[in-house]
Amino acid sequence: MYAIIATGGKQYKVSEGDIIRVEKLAAEAGDTVTFDQVVAVSDGSLKVGKDAAKASVSATVMNQGKAKKVIVYKYKRKSGYHKKNGHRQAYTQVKIDKINA
Repeated sequence: MYAIIATGGKQYKVSEGDIIRVEKLAAEAGDTVTFDQVVAVSDGSLKVGKDAAKASVSATVMNQGKAKKVIVYKYKRKSGYHKKNGHRQAYTQVKIDKINA
């Protein structure tokens, strides 16, 4: 059984027991979160649309963190312009507990 959930502007295919990294959520480690925006659910047969809208996915927050640094370097030739910038994206690591279909 799997479900496709939408959170943080992205979609994730999850099964029970999976550990995934999603965009930062306002929750502490050990808290339980519920993903209500379910795009599709499959338990032998695929359910989408109104059938999947009734489903939800519950998960436990494992930890909060930051991803590896990504270097952004802007450069324009012949003008002496260059700019270096770094970014670390915040994430929340969750463990999928149950798919309520």
